[in-house]
Amino acid sequence: MTRKFTTEDASATRRVVIASVAGNMLEWYDFFLYTTAAAMVLGSVFFPSAGHPLLGTVAALAGHAVGFAARPIGGLVFGHIGDRRGRRTALLATLSLMGGATFCMGLLPSYSSAGIASPLLLVLLRVLQGAAAGGEWGGGVLIITENVPADRRGFLASFSSCGMGLGFVLSSLALWLAEQATGDAFLSWGWRLPFLASGVIFVVGLYIRRNLGETTGFEVKSAECGTRSPLREVLRRHPRQVLFAMALRFADSGASYIFMSFSLVYGAYVGISSTVLLWAGIGGMLVDSVMMVVFGRLSDRVGRRPVYLGGAIGMMLWAAPFFLLMDTGQPAAVWLAFIVGHIAIAAMIGVQPSYFSELFSTRTRYSGMALGHELSSALAGGLSPVVATALLASTGHFLPVALLTIGMALVTVVALVFVADGRTEPATEETVTAKEDVGAPVA
Repeated sequence: MTRKFTTEDASATRRVVIASVAGNMLEWYDFFLYTTAAAMVLGSVFFPSAGHPLLGTVAALAGHAVGFAARPIGGLVFGHIGDRRGRRTALLATLSLMGGATFCMGLLPSYSSAGIASPLLLVLLRVLQGAAAGGEWGGGVLIITENVPADRRGFLASFSSCGMGLGFVLSSLALWLAEQATGDAFLSWGWRLPFLASGVIFVVGLYIRRNLGETTGFEVKSAECGTRSPLREVLRRHPRQVLFAMALRFADSGASYIFMSFSLVYGAYVGISSTVLLWAGIGGMLVDSVMMVVFGRLSDRVGRRPVYLGGAIGMMLWAAPFFLLMDTGQPAAVWLAFIVGHIAIAAMIGVQPSYFSELFSTRTRYSGMALGHELSSALAGGLSPVVATALLASTGHFLPVALLTIGMALVTVVALVFVADGRTEPATEETVTAKEDVGAPVA
């Protein structure tokens, strides 16, 4: 039965949402910082190439992909901690790992001074970032979804995704400010400043999360009989939910990193200034962050699936026009490309927290969500900028990249045909077992 949202709930819910958004924003600042910097500067600093000018960027983005490959591992480790020890404990661990790795990146010597050790250390730190990010998403979502009533879950849970978007905005702004402040010194040392600033961000994030309580869903589960191995139970009893979560993630994960990361590479390739690209990306992500909340609220009214499907189809339709607008080189056209593309992404990411949490029961929710979400992130999000840059380097045209984007979105569209809608009460073991054969969100 749906719990009524009373006046007494409002203050506690507000604190949970604010803490989740702030914590997510600070942690994803660290993760997205590498993604943006890889397209702007890290290739020349850590992966110099005397051949094709895009090869160094491809190598830096390969480091981006390695970080994504570590995300499923982090999801498994921190998902286990979150299901066994609590959501708050897992989130404190992911924050510490992410903050430490990002700060150390700012201290690394360049290739010219340390040789091969420099890129190897960078990739190692990126792996640690990826492991932390793999555990972050599920915990940040559950802090909200397990503390709010079902009839407002889509709206309130979308704020956790909003924190991710704001983290990207913050990291892009930090790099832009560093570039403006240091000028010609940006390539030599100015790029390090946003990475070193993560030390301050870590302290702020740690304070926020140490004062965050445990979710009511986990507390109820703890009072009952838990499971010693959440991952084993997920794989044994609910493999279809994991596969559906992976497929639903393909469109937004692949396309968002093409729009956020590869677009900087393509923009530079066609002669657009880095300032225009950064600000268009920031503007698109700000619109994205607002629209996530709008689409989350809409999903409470009309259902998760129609909103999600609209975003995936919109992504397919916008893939080619995005690059055609970029080709004009006009700032207004570039802004339009980013804003419309991010609206399509927002329709999926804004609904994801509630939709995915309704696929799994409390006993294994953290592990199940993390596994499905992060496996898809590694395949689609991690590889898409690398593959897109390689396609551009080999063909010199955007069409193969547009077709790649359409293909990833099509995977999600097909999956939505088989996954039922959500807007249900928190999952129970009985409803998961009853619905696992049809891939429906559980009641």
